[in-house]
Amino acid sequence: MLDLTFATPKPKVIQGAKHDWELVIGMEIHAQVASNAKLFSGASTTFGAEPNTNVSFVDCAMPGMLPVLNEFCVEQAVRTGLGLKAQINLTSAFDRKNYFYPDLPQGYQISQLYHPIVGEGEVIVEMGPGIARLVRIERIHLEQDAGKSIHDIDPNLSFVDYNRTGVALMEIVSRPDIRGPEEAAAYVGKLRQILRYLGTCDGNMQNGNLRADVNVSVCRPGQYEKYQETQDFSHLGTRCEIKNMNSMRFIQQAIEYEARRQIAILEDGGSIVQETRLYDPDKGETRSMRSKEEAHDYRYFPDPDLLPLEIEQAWVDGIAATMPELPDAKKARFMADFGLTDYDASVLTAELDAARYFEAVAQGRDGKLAANWVINELFGRLKKEGQEIADSPVSAAQLGGIVELISAGTISGKIAKDLFEIVWTEGGDPAAIVEARGMKQVTDTGAIEAAVDAIIAENPAQVEKAKQNPKLAGWFVGQVMKATGGKAAPAAVNDLVMKKLGL
Repeated sequence: MLDLTFATPKPKVIQGAKHDWELVIGMEIHAQVASNAKLFSGASTTFGAEPNTNVSFVDCAMPGMLPVLNEFCVEQAVRTGLGLKAQINLTSAFDRKNYFYPDLPQGYQISQLYHPIVGEGEVIVEMGPGIARLVRIERIHLEQDAGKSIHDIDPNLSFVDYNRTGVALMEIVSRPDIRGPEEAAAYVGKLRQILRYLGTCDGNMQNGNLRADVNVSVCRPGQYEKYQETQDFSHLGTRCEIKNMNSMRFIQQAIEYEARRQIAILEDGGSIVQETRLYDPDKGETRSMRSKEEAHDYRYFPDPDLLPLEIEQAWVDGIAATMPELPDAKKARFMADFGLTDYDASVLTAELDAARYFEAVAQGRDGKLAANWVINELFGRLKKEGQEIADSPVSAAQLGGIVELISAGTISGKIAKDLFEIVWTEGGDPAAIVEARGMKQVTDTGAIEAAVDAIIAENPAQVEKAKQNPKLAGWFVGQVMKATGGKAAPAAVNDLVMKKLGL
């Protein structure tokens, strides 16, 4: 495992006109459960379907229709809790959260307020080598999503698409442990990474499958420490919630703006009103949406159509036995097994597909060399072409073959780049290509020595300059490589040049 003896990053300090202020941030992440069916019906969760085609009678709250809990969604919530080292509650219950929205046909949302399925957990958020924040998870509860109101089809009418209605969500609620915009974005990124490794949410923020509600408040230096001692939230200032954020960049911008808005009000003698706000990325500002409701405003009560959910410890243990290797553990193993740096291991484990690809390339080969080729050549080319690793025309086996040829001294680094281009555009077995096209590097010292002697004999003036300034010997190396079509072994060329020049 990684050494988790991290230094704690300093809180973000914002200078106001009169005082210094510190940021305090808590987040509620709504993660769509990766499931083919909805939380309480068998309707499909496929994204991009025609409006109102993935809808059952239960989703539409038709008379006499009763919810039936999707066991797989429960399993996914438990798996997520285990991945966040959280308490799994063997008894939980569903409640009705009463409010009217046109895209919520029931007139209430089925959620879990009093007895969530997952209790306290944690997320380690790295902010740099040896620097991290421990963000505590307060709870994870299951609830159903609402539909989508559409206002841009007709100037006089609004339309409703119920496809999302009833889709299972995990609401992951953090403690107010995040102390700056960059930490907030890093926390969302780390949580997204863990969910994707677990396979419990695809993390697609563009499609709304991962959304963040960001609670922001400001306090004077020292107040956060008082909160930690007393657990009295009044030390943290009044919070405002920024709703439905689906971009890391916008999350940071919204927090920055909201913090400065609150500071300006406080320093002007005003007070912060607890409310829900929206972020307008075009104007770069937050605006009021509605006053912040409390639990009593929603008139929560136990859902009479759903019995309390009771699960067995043996079932939880069975899920735990199938847990995959998570990002921190994989990163630590890559560093130990392949001798990678912290940075390289972080890059290679950022996405599960990339980690699997690299491990296939590196297995039984030079790990550091494999990492260099995956990160620099493959990732660089994929980025240039606008492709994902799943679409790479160069398979892990092919890239591994190139790495083997380099390690064996069969080809040089320069030849390897030419070979990579051939494999990318034409495909084929790297070893067979090298053999068929005569791409092996020249290791015969006699042939290399002849080329060195010829270059030296043809350039006496350059020889004298090199003897005066040994750094110029590199010119001879370059000329020999050019004369041999790049096939001479670079190390052998360098040794012979230095020997012949008496350097």
